[in-house]
Amino acid sequence: MSNAAEPLIDHDPGEEALWAALLRREPLPGRFYAVTTQGVVCRLGCPARPPLRRNVRFFGSVAEAVSAGFRPCLRCDPQGERARIHAAAARAACADIEAALAESEAVPPLAALAARAGYARHHFLRLFREMTGVTPASYAAALRARRLGEALASGERVADAVADAGFGSESRVYEDGARVLGMTPGAVRRGGAGEVIRTAFGRSALGPLMVGMTDRGVCSIEFGEDEAALREGLAARFPAARIEPADETASEAVARVLAWVEEPRGALDLPLDLRGTAFQKRVWEALRLIPTGGTVDYAELAARLGMARGARAVARACAGNGVALAVPCHRVVGRDGALRGYRWGIARKAALLRREGTGRG
Repeated sequence: MSNAAEPLIDHDPGEEALWAALLRREPLPGRFYAVTTQGVVCRLGCPARPPLRRNVRFFGSVAEAVSAGFRPCLRCDPQGERARIHAAAARAACADIEAALAESEAVPPLAALAARAGYARHHFLRLFREMTGVTPASYAAALRARRLGEALASGERVADAVADAGFGSESRVYEDGARVLGMTPGAVRRGGAGEVIRTAFGRSALGPLMVGMTDRGVCSIEFGEDEAALREGLAARFPAARIEPADETASEAVARVLAWVEEPRGALDLPLDLRGTAFQKRVWEALRLIPTGGTVDYAELAARLGMARGARAVARACAGNGVALAVPCHRVVGRDGALRGYRWGIARKAALLRREGTGRG
């Protein structure tokens, strides 16, 4: 009669595939392995040193392995208990930051947030970044920027909006307005008034396409049903901006985009004027490093950004991308390789990947 300490010696093809995934440290949802010599059960993808094949048993759930006498690995946390505790600590810290800003108080320092959560300062900083994708200071800055943008868009005076949002001085926001808001505070208050966006249109193999450019670079590459719908979308985003027909630079940009759609080789190298939060921009820059013809899944992209459990946050940042192709969010797929949501439609995402030579869709 067998017991939990005996190694599994059945080498069927399914288990050999799992063994190969274990050696690659490839995460596979719903699959776990136990090490008989250590008495622990791990998730596939555990960073621990691979055990010997004869000492491995595979399971379809942690509960099954625990019933067989194994205890959860402390390193990879197969039950997700540590992740839930960390997520709760990060949520509590976010609530503390939001409450302080709502009361126009100073944001609690990192040491205070860590102490309230019951962690050492460096440990808390690491888990907060893993859960949210940013540091507590960056999270507070993003909240301030959002509050400032909302107040300005509602017509509040710049000086009052800057003070209410918790910025130290109006001059600081004006000096760094492009990073904080994507434009000057006055332009936000006026719905983009003072901004000039030049638009060029073309008909690509994937349908009508629009490129929008400011003096800083391309701020929009969008697919749509027709020119009218594309214009309406841009006008809704910048209701008071002056939207003009393409100049020579914008016309050249749309020509380069159309040529790239026909034959996608290399990066679509254009000057960009990306409008988003600090975290969104981190994700978008990471997307630009994915080579033509390659794909990554959301969890893998999150891991590259130092966020082991940040797949959902990465997916939201991908969804907020308004510059198609130049920021290639179409190259992010589900962990199982399936195509997930795409701002411009799954059919276009599949077509783009086919054109890039991945054979998907």
